Amino acid sequence: MKNVLPRKEVPELLVDTVNGMTWNLRDQQPKNFTLVVFYRGLHCPVCKSYLEELNSKIERFRDKGVNVICISSNTGSLAEKTATKWDIEKLTIGFDFSIENARKWDLYISEGINEKEPERFFEPGLFLIKPDNTLYAASIQSMPFARPKFDELLKSITFILNEKYPARGEA
Repeated sequence: MKNVLPRKEVPELLVDTVNGMTWNLRDQQPKNFTLVVFYRGLHCPVCKSYLEELNSKIERFRDKGVNVICISSNTGSLAEKTATKWDIEKLTIGFDFSIENARKWDLYISEGINEKEPERFFEPGLFLIKPDNTLYAASIQSMPFARPKFDELLKSITFILNEKYPARGEA
């Protein structure tokens, strides 16, 4: 049975960030949505290019009333390295999100297959959450590939808002 369903309240999401703050989904007050991007971690080159692309489009998301956070299971020190080595200075980066909490979000869990990967980490997920903390849309991957494209997501958000299109997949 799934833990995260459209039109239902999402699990609690409380995470420390590299800027020294604790970020709580329940405290967010976006005009339209909160975009939560779960990523694999510093070891993942696909995550690097994905978050760098998001960083380059962050103002477009903000203009659409979307708050954004990116979260991994990396330790604080690995998250700090991510924030300094990657071109993601405009993004809020959360860290130390536990595998147990990742399971509550229906994320896939992988075991490291080489010395560069952590012993365990979660695979990517993207969640668009309404201001009332209910899920609007989700994309959950079992691999680092085939993630939603940010330009398409931006176009979709425009359509959603203009047409008052409801969340789907709740049945």
